Amino acid sequence: MASICIDGFNIALPNGSGIATFGRNLLTNARAAGYGTQVLYGPRHGRSKNPILNEVALTDAGEGPKGSRLRRFYRQFREPMGRTLHPVTPTGEVIWPRAGGGMPAADYFWTSQALFSDANTRFRARRRFTEVRFGDGATAPDLMHWTTVLPLRARGVPNVCTIHDLIPLRLPHTTLDNKRAFLALCRRIAREADHVTVVSEATRQDVIRLLKMPEERVTNTYQAVRVPEAVTRRSDEEVAREIEGLFQLGWKEYYLYFGAVEPKKNLGRIVQAYLASGVKTPLVVIGGRAWLAEAETALLNQMRERSGSMAERLLQFDYLPYPMLMSLARGARATLFPSLYEGFGLPVLESMLLGTAVLTSTGGSLPEVAGEAAHIVDPYDVEAISQGIRALDMDEDYRTALEAAGRLQAARFSPEAYQARLKAVYGRFGL
Repeated sequence: MASICIDGFNIALPNGSGIATFGRNLLTNARAAGYGTQVLYGPRHGRSKNPILNEVALTDAGEGPKGSRLRRFYRQFREPMGRTLHPVTPTGEVIWPRAGGGMPAADYFWTSQALFSDANTRFRARRRFTEVRFGDGATAPDLMHWTTVLPLRARGVPNVCTIHDLIPLRLPHTTLDNKRAFLALCRRIAREADHVTVVSEATRQDVIRLLKMPEERVTNTYQAVRVPEAVTRRSDEEVAREIEGLFQLGWKEYYLYFGAVEPKKNLGRIVQAYLASGVKTPLVVIGGRAWLAEAETALLNQMRERSGSMAERLLQFDYLPYPMLMSLARGARATLFPSLYEGFGLPVLESMLLGTAVLTSTGGSLPEVAGEAAHIVDPYDVEAISQGIRALDMDEDYRTALEAAGRLQAARFSPEAYQARLKAVYGRFGL
């Protein structure tokens, strides 16, 4: 059985990310498609003779040893033969954090201390990739699939890289990335990766145009939209009781935004449009601050500080566990997601799959992901967003039609369809 290894760069984040969700879905679907699965981590701790400590290092929330400056310099710059990866087999003794999704769907793991941070430091300083090689003691994968742009390359196997978007180049004012370094990294991947995958046709065209890649070397796999059965099998009544008990919100009696709080997500205009709409249905905002968030949250914070009905109409939470978040998405009157630009836009499809109407935008991939199953607006037009909110609020038949169309649209991004697209990419390498 052929085996696929992915990086755990985002999977290891304590609260996850959109790319972490992508990585976990990739593992689950690769396994369902008949491949073995592995994950590469770069923990803060070095390798131990104790197998339990090696597994602990993958999920340890504590601070790891930094090591001497000389040792860090050696790791980053003085390893001409690259980095050797060491296998870690799950012991069954370590309880992985369920908030982050639990143990990934992998047969075993590879590690190299501080691999990702060291590789990024080396690339920024010297514009050089760090090469990794799979050590003894376990079966090396047949293909390395990098789930995001990283200055790393695996020796001896095909390297596939997923580029989710080129937003630092398309909307540079919305990110804090070093744009020169980002462009240099993406160009290097475009030249040297054995194949590049993307998650939308919008991103595919960006990659072909901006990175000068031949069309045949870039494949759009989209993503699979999947909500755990433990969430979907619950009755509407059960979910309604949970929402009422936890948030004092009624079934289909609030609007929902969920995602990071950063400029491209357009939260500032969402709040402005919501307030201008005059609707009384509350707005719930779920998302931790990412970067450049002050302008996006200024109006929201000012309104929430006021007493009376205005403050009661706006609720905000930095983070909620995934099952609780999906319950809120399922019980919402509509999800509001008119982002400025997206490489994919998973909240749109998650909401559709759960039977919730969606307001989204013309930004990037969102029209192709939403199809004709959402209310689509210009994300820069506050009045258009406001009119959309009013239409969703007043017309129950319209919402019902969008809910039905949304379920059909989400089915186009089924796990089975995604697995077929993955197999087509991996099949290029005889797997």
